[in-house]
Amino acid sequence: MEKRVLLAVFLSFLVLFVYQRLIGPPPPERPAEPTAVAEAPAAESAAPPPAAAVSASPASDTPPPSTTSEADAAPSELTPATPIATVVADTTEREIVVETDQVIAVFSTKGGVLTSWRLKGYAEVSGEPKELVPAGAEMELPPPFTLEADEAPLTAQLATALFRPSASSLAVGTAPQSLVFEYEDTSGLAARKEYHFDPENQPFVVRFSANVETTAGPANPAVRWGPGLGGSAAPSSGFAYRQGPQGIFLQDGDVSRLDAADLEETPGYDGTFDFVGIDDHYFLSAALPDLNNPVGVVYQPVVVGTGETQVTLIDYALRFPTPAGETRFYMGPKDFDILGSVDDELVQAVHFGVFSWLVVPLHRSLTWVHSYVGNWGWSIIILTIMINAAMFPLRHKSVVSMRKMQELQPEIKSIQERYKGLKVTDPDKQKMNQELMNLYRDRGVNPASGCLPMLLTMPVLFAFYSLLSVAIEIRDAPFILWIQDLSQHDPMYVTPLLMGVTMVAQQRMTPSTADPTQQKVMMMMPIIFTFMFLWAPSGLVLYWFCSNLWGVGQQVVTNRIIGPPKVHSVRPPAERQVKKQKKKKKGGDR
Repeated sequence: MEKRVLLAVFLSFLVLFVYQRLIGPPPPERPAEPTAVAEAPAAESAAPPPAAAVSASPASDTPPPSTTSEADAAPSELTPATPIATVVADTTEREIVVETDQVIAVFSTKGGVLTSWRLKGYAEVSGEPKELVPAGAEMELPPPFTLEADEAPLTAQLATALFRPSASSLAVGTAPQSLVFEYEDTSGLAARKEYHFDPENQPFVVRFSANVETTAGPANPAVRWGPGLGGSAAPSSGFAYRQGPQGIFLQDGDVSRLDAADLEETPGYDGTFDFVGIDDHYFLSAALPDLNNPVGVVYQPVVVGTGETQVTLIDYALRFPTPAGETRFYMGPKDFDILGSVDDELVQAVHFGVFSWLVVPLHRSLTWVHSYVGNWGWSIIILTIMINAAMFPLRHKSVVSMRKMQELQPEIKSIQERYKGLKVTDPDKQKMNQELMNLYRDRGVNPASGCLPMLLTMPVLFAFYSLLSVAIEIRDAPFILWIQDLSQHDPMYVTPLLMGVTMVAQQRMTPSTADPTQQKVMMMMPIIFTFMFLWAPSGLVLYWFCSNLWGVGQQVVTNRIIGPPKVHSVRPPAERQVKKQKKKKKGGDR
């Protein structure tokens, strides 16, 4: 029985490894073809494809404003174009820095756009704060919060206009503050962008609103994010699946995660979204639109770099139904507690997998332990001890059952030996099963009781695997000495080797009903597991090592409690028949 359980554990981990490493999460079902975001207009606009696709709305029938159209500006070759003068604008292009306790944001007066969004509590490989906005200028792609109208000249004018900021810099403390950009010129164009910050109640969130007025009336440009999340490359830990940038949205209670291939096939989606944007393994950029109004979104994969440095980013643009109103944008870590404080539905951006029902309480328990310990490595060890202590009775019962089965092996093999020549369909084969059941009943042994307690512990193991594979809390979290990042593999491979040693020790100490050949085959499993865990996150290896170490200690205690195995001699069939006859005769005399 325990051989089958160990084999099941091994095969389960092998499936997880292949799935996470080679396949990743399965692509979601394709939503219905969008209506609000239809195909791009044919060659009428010089804007990039996503913006053109988003702009394909009823508003596209509106003719371009006369003050910004080159054709209208020159009705006759004899009439010179009227120069456009600024009414409200900044004098030169400059940067406006907004700093909160969580982020350092940099805005540009040229277009009033976001050019940098660095997270203070999360570092790059270089040690600098994590940057979520890649260098858009190098990729010739628009930065976040670029406005793209249905008319290409208006889009270009909004992108190059020098907006006048409401402040030269902004230090946001506990009180909410806003940064406003304004622009107006003699062509009739008037634009206003407002970024509202409330880090005390809405960390990593910006409330964004934009108003654009032209001579033709209010415009409703799309909000272009541009390629996002800084081109985060997959971490070096190769065991757990490391998700690159992908499109993500929550619609009608279902989370859709779309990789580059999905987005090339179906770039546009529309409807009401709880949140919509892009994410990678640890970070998220998403809009939280009003659920009362539909939103159109168009994605575009963007390949950056060449060779080994090549990464695929995701560009997305949003079309809102009305020009007025505010929309929240979350740009930060996929931290379960932080996401929950921003919006209850936003926590679904964290992909815990099928064991999320168990991962969430484990995550909260780990966070609770960390609040007292202050070190994520020691927190993992303490929580592992707590979990294994709670499972002590199950494991003890499993070992006791295995010991009883081990003691019965000579008699079981003797019964099986007598019937080994029979076919499965032979009626006499049922006699063997009946004898085995009688033997189990007489000795008070349940064959399943050795497997069931071990199977009950497997969900906890897989839940811990899911937790430590995606939890951003252990990203860059040091433990001791050479382990300075629990989300990466052990650089000296000490913990995986120790884990393998404890697996061997535990397997040798555990009662076994397998024959010597099978036991030798089973001894290969610790070697295979050790090899697989060489590149696993050190936090996960630490959990497995501590769990094995606890198992070795518990095995020692259990062996002392139940004592050495009892030896049951197997009588030959003739001797058993004689004893049965004596019992029958004795009963008849009475």
